[in-house]
Amino acid sequence: APHSCSPSKHAIFQARTHTPPRLIRLIVLLPPPQTTLHKMWRALTKPRLAMMAAGFATGALIVTGSNAHADDALHAPSYPWEHNKMNKGLDMKSVRRGYEVYKGVCAQCHSIKLIAYRNFVDQIATEDEAKEWAAEVEITDGPDDTGEMFERPGKLADYIPSPYANDNAARAANAGALPPDLSLIKKARHGGEDYLFALLTGYRDPPAGISLREGLYYNPYFPGGAIGMPQPLFEGMVDYEDGTESSVSQMAKDVSTFLTWVAEPEFNERKRMGWNALFVLALAAIPSLYFKRMKWSVLKTRAIRFTKM
Repeated sequence: APHSCSPSKHAIFQARTHTPPRLIRLIVLLPPPQTTLHKMWRALTKPRLAMMAAGFATGALIVTGSNAHADDALHAPSYPWEHNKMNKGLDMKSVRRGYEVYKGVCAQCHSIKLIAYRNFVDQIATEDEAKEWAAEVEITDGPDDTGEMFERPGKLADYIPSPYANDNAARAANAGALPPDLSLIKKARHGGEDYLFALLTGYRDPPAGISLREGLYYNPYFPGGAIGMPQPLFEGMVDYEDGTESSVSQMAKDVSTFLTWVAEPEFNERKRMGWNALFVLALAAIPSLYFKRMKWSVLKTRAIRFTKM
C-alpha cells in the first residue's frame, strides 16, 4: 500500500502500546517516505524558485540602472504652473501662442502625430482658422482613378504631418539621431512641463573639465548632459499674433503649455467634470447623512437587558 503523508492514528496507537517510550518519539517524528507525488512536486518547484530568484535579481538591476540613469541629469525645479492648481485649467491663449512656437520652430524636426486640425476647433482656434491652417500644408492622398498618389490641401480631418517622410529620413537629417514625436512627450518625461521648460531654457557652456564631441550641446537637464538638439529658442525669433513679447522664457512657457494640452486635449473638460462630480456628491451627502442618522438612531440608542427566567 502507498505511504500516506502523515502516520495514521492506528499506527501511532500501535506504536504507543507495543514499543518502548524512546522508539515512540522516533516513530511519530520521523517524516513519511517520499512518494512519487513528492518527487514530482519538488521537480516542478525547484526550477520555479530559480526563475523567481533570477527575476527578482533582474528587476533589482533594472531599477538600480534606471535610478543611476536618472541621476545623470539635473532634476528640473518645480514651477508654479497655474493649470496644476485644483481650480485652474490651461490658459488657452498660452496654448495658442505655444502652437505658434511649435509651428515656427519645433515643427522643423518634431511631429505631433496624434493631433488633427479638428482638435484645434473651439479650443485655440475657430473652425475657419483651423481650416486655413490645414490648407497651408500639402497632404499625400490617393490613389486616384489612374492608381497614382497625389497631393492635396489639408482638411480638418487630417493629422498634422511629420516633417520627414520616415524615420530613416529623420535620422539622416539629424546626424543619426531620431527626433522624438511630441504628442505625449509631457507624460513620457519625468517632471512633465517642468522638465520641458527647464530643458528649453537650460542651454549653457559646458563647465571646466567637460568636453563634448562635435554635434553635441551641453544641457544639465538632459540625461548625461550632452544633447544632440541645438538650442532652439532665441530672443524675438517668433512674432506672436497678440503682440506678446517673445522672450526665451515666454516661448518656453507657451510651448510647454501647448505640449501639455497636446498630451491631454480634454484637460480642462476633465477638471470641469471632476468639479461637477464633487458638487453632486456633496449634494447627495446631505440626505445620505440625514437618512443614516434617522435610520440607525433607534438601533444605536436601544438598550438590551438580559434577565433570569
